[in-house]
Order: sequence, then structure tokens, then C-alpha cells
Amino acid sequence: MFGKVLIANRGEIALRVHRACQEMGIRTVAVHSTADATAMHVRLADESVCIGPPAARDSYLNVAAILSAATITGADAVHPGYGFLSENARFAEMVEAHGLKFIGPSPDHIRMMGDKIAAKDAMRRLDVPLVPGSPGALESLDEARAVADQIKYPVLIKAAAGGGGRGMKVARSADELEEAWRVARAEAKAAFGDDSVYMEKYLDRPRHIELQVLADTHGKVVHFGERDCSLQRRHQKLVEEAGSPVLSAADREALGSRVTSALSKLGYRNAGTLEFLWQDGQFAFIEMNTRLQVEHPVTEMVCGIDLVKEQIRIAAGEPLGYTQKDIQFRGHAIECRITAEDPETFAPSPGRVNTYHAPGGLGVRVDSALYSGYTVPPHYDSLVAKLVVHAPNRAEAIARMRRALSEMVVAGIRTTLPLHQAVMEDAEFQSGDYTIHWLERFVADRQG
Repeated sequence: MFGKVLIANRGEIALRVHRACQEMGIRTVAVHSTADATAMHVRLADESVCIGPPAARDSYLNVAAILSAATITGADAVHPGYGFLSENARFAEMVEAHGLKFIGPSPDHIRMMGDKIAAKDAMRRLDVPLVPGSPGALESLDEARAVADQIKYPVLIKAAAGGGGRGMKVARSADELEEAWRVARAEAKAAFGDDSVYMEKYLDRPRHIELQVLADTHGKVVHFGERDCSLQRRHQKLVEEAGSPVLSAADREALGSRVTSALSKLGYRNAGTLEFLWQDGQFAFIEMNTRLQVEHPVTEMVCGIDLVKEQIRIAAGEPLGYTQKDIQFRGHAIECRITAEDPETFAPSPGRVNTYHAPGGLGVRVDSALYSGYTVPPHYDSLVAKLVVHAPNRAEAIARMRRALSEMVVAGIRTTLPLHQAVMEDAEFQSGDYTIHWLERFVADRQG
């Protein structure tokens, strides 16, 4: 097992990894920008190293500074968390070239799944169901027209190297295709330095359902059930549930068996999440995230397994200590992502937190690096807390979340707490009858 792990991240996920390491008897190294000198992960880590000024490109994306910090502190391994360098294959290669363990998948698998076209090709070969679309990158507008005529409108143009909704445009008719093609390519080039795009059939009422997996270095792959991440605004998840209100145990097992078989053939290792669209009882693969997900706590709550500790054990070469049959799904969990944004306009709201009070009680978990007096910097993602609840069933989980939201206090900045309270009170959400388009309409109705 490792003696010391460097955490190449910040905020609540850096704190989450630190806590797992501490329980395993592993010392931690926090890296931080000058803007994060007083951050909670820095205050609690065994050691800390400043790696640059506030801008992420000069600090949390500064590979040379991170590797230097690992070297001077004598770290054995690097945990990338999520975001920043977590899905950067070159970073993973450089970590291992420096004699350190990268706590995550192999660089080859990170690179494969980071290219949406290569990922779909791999899943097609492994018999994982896909959304109908182009077999690869579209070379011309004429080719795009031909594919659209084949799969029928509406269609979705997507960046091959994309994510987060950038480089993604819908064309509902042939008249709209040229504009969607042009804008998607321009956005992809600006965001990712690559204007390659491909096409998928646009599904009008899908749910976004993902499957959490772990794979060790001894050939064993297991899944931890599904998460329903359909409540999204501009392709960003706001609320996640485990399990999904629309899937049966048989659905879960059928999907899980197919996915674990595919990843076993691929030789995958460590944590991963496969994301699907689900409509009319059918699954269609859209992408794979080769890292820990923001929403991993809901899976931990229903399965009772610490996914971060498992990541560390796998990277250290240890086998998974259980089989698929040992993994039990108990109750229902919901996560609300609390962000430092205006709940009506979603304008960023960084600043000083005058008062912070986390809710508690049975089945309530808060993953946050906030504290009273902390200043939320303007330089990074606006996520400031993940409020997670677990209960015997979905109705009780919603009631528990409503109670927990009413107890939570973050004063001094604007947050999305009021939006989450409104969602939990909504009858349609409570019924479980929603799609990935539901929250956009809900927000628009609230804005009048």
C-alpha cells in the first residue's frame, strides 16, 4: 500500500480523497494555488505545496509544478479527483514515467474514451448498444446530410472531443442542418482545439442513466448499479439519484452484465462510468468517463462501499475483495449539487461565506469544503457542496432531502439552495416522471 498520496485537485473532492487516505493510514499532500492557501483541503492535509497563481492553467493544470510537488514531498501516487487533469492521458503517462502510480485507468483507456468516436467504435465492437448515428467523424456537410436522411430528423451534431454541452447542436430539419454543422464545429474548435464532429439521432424524451464500475488488475470487473442523472441544465447535472425511478432490478442486471463483460474484454482497470440515454425501455451508450464522478456519493450510500478507497487499493495492485453477488443495493439516495450561483439567473456568486451550517441527522451526508469565514474564489467551478441523503425508499429520501435543505445555511453568497427546494416540492419530480429536458422547462417557468 502507498505511504503518501498527492491529491492533484481542490475543493470538496480533494477533501474527499484526503479523508479516504487518512482512514487507510496514508499521508496526504495537498497542492494549491495562491487563491486556495486557506482552503480546507490545504489545512487538513499532512503536507501542502503551492503550485502557482489563481488561474487554473498556471496551477491545477500545471503538470510540471504538480510533478515537482510529488517529487519533493516523496509521494508514491497521485489521485487526480475529477475535472482538471483527471482525464488527461498525457498527465497519467507522465505520472507513471516519474515512478509514481496514477490512481485511475491506464493512459490508453483514458485516451480512447476521451475521443467520443473512438469510444463508440470500441463499444460497438463489444456489443454495447449505441444511439443511431454516423460511424465516425463527419468529413463534410454533404456526408452529414446523407447520414441525417438515413437516421431521420431531428439529429444532434456533437464534438468528438467534447463534453459539457460544448460543440453540441440540434438540427430538427434539413433547413437547420447547415447552421448546426457550422456552429458545432466552431464551438468544438474553440473549446477543444479540434473541430471534428459526429452525428447522433436526437432523442426527444430520454433519461440520462449511468452505470458505475470498478475493475482491478487481476481481471475482475463489477458494477455498482445505476445513477439517474436526468435533471440537467445546459447539459450540467444538478440532481442525481441511485437507483433510477424507471429501472427494475432486471433492467439493472441486464445492463450491468453487458457492461462488465465489455470492460473485461477491454482490459479496463480502476473506476469508470458508462453513460447512456434511456428511452422506451432501450439503452444507448453515449460516453464513458474514466474517473471518479461528482455524483459517486449516491452509489456509495446505496452500496455501502467507499469507491475512493477501492480506487487506491486497485492502483496499489490489490484485488477486489468481493464478487458481483456480494454487492447489495439498499434503499434510495439523492444528491443535490449546491453551487455558488444566483438561483434565478445562475450568475456566479463568489465571495465570503459569513455563516455556514451543514444539516445532519440519520442518512444525511454533506461533501463540502466550506466553512464560516471562507472566501469562495471566482477562478474555479462554482460547486461548493454536495448534499446527499439516503432512505429506505424514494419517497422517504425526498422527504429527508426537503428537511436537510431547509436546515442548510450558506450566508454571504447566493447559492442554488432555493432551486433545489423548489424541485423537491414539485409533484412531477416526486412522481419520477421526468426526462433530461424537464429541468430546463422547470427553470424557465420559474423565471417567468
